[in-house]
Amino acid sequence: MLSSAELPVLARTIAELDVLRADVERVTTAHVVDIVMRDPLMTVKVLQYLQQHRSRRRSADITTIAHALMMLGLAPFFAHFGKPLALEARLDAAPYALHGALRVMSRARHAALYAHDWAQYRRDIDPEEVMVAALLHDLSEMLLWCFAPELALEIGDRQRRDRALRSEAAQLEVIGFRLIDLQLALVQAWQLPQLLAVLMDEHHTHNARVLNVAHAAALARHSAHGWDNLALPHDYAQIGRLLGLSQEHAEQRALTVAFEASGERDWYGVALPTPPYPDALQGRTAG
Repeated sequence: MLSSAELPVLARTIAELDVLRADVERVTTAHVVDIVMRDPLMTVKVLQYLQQHRSRRRSADITTIAHALMMLGLAPFFAHFGKPLALEARLDAAPYALHGALRVMSRARHAALYAHDWAQYRRDIDPEEVMVAALLHDLSEMLLWCFAPELALEIGDRQRRDRALRSEAAQLEVIGFRLIDLQLALVQAWQLPQLLAVLMDEHHTHNARVLNVAHAAALARHSAHGWDNLALPHDYAQIGRLLGLSQEHAEQRALTVAFEASGERDWYGVALPTPPYPDALQGRTAG
């Protein structure tokens, strides 16, 4: 079953953590957080482990990687996560599946960076929680590429043949349920923090934090098809309403984050479309 399957992580994650492990006396929590938060699957593994091994005295959920590492400690972290399975090794015989998974992971990182920037601008109570939720927003799509890539390919093919076909409709046609339903079920099965389930569930449209995550995921998804995607103006308008900015200023803020994020493409080995050069690179648009 998927809920008990071993989750693979990026080969780059394994290599970077090996470098830190070799110099653990000088490593800080921030160094490890930076690496883990580039890999949605590693992020899940860390949160899952902490939730399932928390003491009876600790009732509060662990919702950020920084908090997780503080609770676990760096030496136990390196000891427990010493030999993860590499995603590239798991999908070695299916290059198309690996490419699909890497594209979704790169897109998720972009969404996380958007969400974190907007959460900071909104003075969110904990921007890191919003960032984690955005990073994991499309987790079930990543898992589909890892464990049932032929289904992920068919969903994508149907949407390419019918541009009007929405993602959820294509999912229902191919697998009989929505990926978000699978994801919320896995959150329960893996005992992940309930807050993350709320933040990833776009039905909570009254919640500004949920909208932050949803808009970030939408912008990352639409821009992955090209920065001329027809859905982007609507995205910028939505972001503007969330942040109290004009549509133009919201676009410039988003492009600034996207331009900076494009420098991370070597982490995933896939190239998402390069964003237009933002006019506001010297400072974040304030409104």
